[in-house]
Order: sequence, then structure tokens, then C-alpha cells
Amino acid sequence: MVGAGPAGSAAALRARQLDPGGRVLLLDRAAFPRDKACGDGIAAHARQELALLGLPGLLDDHRPTPRLSVTSPGGIEVSAAVARPNHVVPRMVFDARLVEAAAARGVEVRRHRVRTLTARDGLVVLDGEVAARVVVAADGANSAVRRLIGVPPSPDRHTAIAVRGYADVPPDDDVQVIVMRSEGWPAYAWSFPVGDGTANVGYGLLLPMLRQTGRPGREILHGRLARLLPLLGEIRSPVRDLRAHHLPLSSGRPVPGAGRVLLAGDAASLINPLTGEGIYYALLSGRLAAEAAIGSPADPLRAYRRALRRALGRHLRTTDALSLAARSPGFIDAAISVAARRTEVFDLLVDVGLGAGTVPPRLAGTVALRWLRDRA
Repeated sequence: MVGAGPAGSAAALRARQLDPGGRVLLLDRAAFPRDKACGDGIAAHARQELALLGLPGLLDDHRPTPRLSVTSPGGIEVSAAVARPNHVVPRMVFDARLVEAAAARGVEVRRHRVRTLTARDGLVVLDGEVAARVVVAADGANSAVRRLIGVPPSPDRHTAIAVRGYADVPPDDDVQVIVMRSEGWPAYAWSFPVGDGTANVGYGLLLPMLRQTGRPGREILHGRLARLLPLLGEIRSPVRDLRAHHLPLSSGRPVPGAGRVLLAGDAASLINPLTGEGIYYALLSGRLAAEAAIGSPADPLRAYRRALRRALGRHLRTTDALSLAARSPGFIDAAISVAARRTEVFDLLVDVGLGAGTVPPRLAGTVALRWLRDRA
């Protein structure tokens, strides 16, 4: 496994579950714990994946966030309890725990930066020294392995950019807040309380919209976040530890590998184009990649593609379609307006944005009619 974030660690953990006697190597260029720019949100779907990996209590010492507040570009707000609480755990903590769990299961964890990749005698050879039957490439949005196997990066039109920081909030803050903005649409700011008196706060938009401003990215991202902070709740301190990161969205996803190399997580452009959520996709795709590697060693890529289609096919087609519709902020206004009046719609939108949900045609029609009525 190349990359020891959630996707790579999930693949390593699952491989050890399925083949306890097999040798599993987990490579990463960084030493853990290490920071990773991210919104830090871990939804109930991701916790289900952790349970499948034998880690049901990994987040038990972190307080859940039971409520979600979303404000649409037109100012329509919905705030309600989610069907299953989410967690907010800094990646410096979450990723390190996954790596520690993998090491405790017998996975060899090694600090190493991959520079070359060759195929030889049915094996994949990394840097002329590490040979494996299957390589799971989970080395992030700027995946070196993805580049080495000739899979192009996500097009700019399917790439977002965001800045993330931390700020002090009231210790009892337990509401995840998302505020969408028509400026530079699609764009939104967020505040996700960790539960210890701090919150992960940030702002993101599509990369082409940033470039259209003709101004430095730091100026746009930091400036808009600063202006939106008063809308995100009671922020009690300046934002610190600001870091920007690219998000290759699933609407531009490539083939998920080549030969005996399987792409997982951000390296496979598995990031929800509506919300920017990627941890659930990372854990799921890492697990599925390991299952394909162990269960179908003769043709792991074919098995992996089938597994991804079964698990995420309808969902990804749904988010593809919704991301196109969402180019109109009025469509999002209509969806949030319906969700504000119907709990089951709110729950469904959360499932689409944070998990593997789909939208029934009847509900899509309801939102479309509302959108058309509001435009009239």
C-alpha cells in the first residue's frame, strides 16, 4: 500500500483480516502523526467501515456532533438533528490511529517516497527494491503512483480548492455549520466543532472559479473565510494553522488503476462533488481494493472495478447529476427549502452528501418543481 492515510490504512487492515499470514507493507513519505488539510468530518458511514475493519471503538473518546445547520446560497436555512451523529476528529489524530492499528495487526509500516514503478514477472516493483503482487495507490490528490502508471490528473473543472484552519469555539458547541455563498458559486464555508473547544473552519470553491478572479489564491481563500466567520457561529479566536489543499472530485474520476495497481481514495478522485467529503470513500475504496487484491489475484483491477460499481455506482451517478444541477444556486435553494420542511428529505440529503445515498425520482421531481416555481 502506498500512502498511509485512511484509504491505504484501510487496505492494509483489510488485507491482514483476509490473509493473516500474508506480508502487507504500508509506505508513506511522512512520519505519523502528521497534519493533513481536511474538514475532519467523519460521518456514520465511515464509522460503519471502521467497524468492518475491526475498529468499532476507534472514535469512542471523541464527542459526536448530533446537529447540522446548512444555509443555501439564497439564505434558506435548515438546522436539524442528523439521523446518526457525526464525529470531527483532526486528521493528525485519526490517521495516526489507523496506522497504529495496522501496525498492531502485523502490517509493516515504512517511511518511503515512491519515485519509480515497473512491472516485472507478474509483480509491481517500486524503486527497484519493493516487489508486490498488487499495489494499492492511496497517496492522495497529487498521487505519484497515479502519475507513474499514466493516469492523468483530474481536470481543473472537476477540482476544488479549500483552505482549512482551527479556531476556538464554546466548549459545548455541537453543531456542524455549512454556509453556502453565491459569490464564486459553487462555494461554501464551514465550522465543524471537534468537541474540545476548537473547531475546524474553512472555505472552498472550484479551482476554475478561483482562477477567474485573477488574484492570488491565498488572498481569495483567506479573505473570504475571514468575511464569512461571523456566519459560522461563535468563533472566539483568530483562525490558526491555515492550510490549503486540492480536492479531485468524483465527477472527474478516472479508471481506478492499471494492471496490478489499484487507485483508492483521493488518488482515485473519490471526493463527493457536492460536499467535499472523502473519508468514507477512502475507507470504502481501500477495503474494496484489498478484497480484490486478496480474492482475485489473477485480475485484481477487474474485480475492484466491479466492487466499486456495486458499492458506489448508483450513488456516483446521482452525485454526478446533482453536481451539474447545482451549478444553479437556485437548485440548491430549492433542495434546502424542501429539506427544511421534510425531515426525511433532510436525512436523504445528508446520506447523499456524506455516504452512498441516492435520490428517488419522485423527490428529484419535487425539488425540480420547486426550483422552476421559484424561477417563475
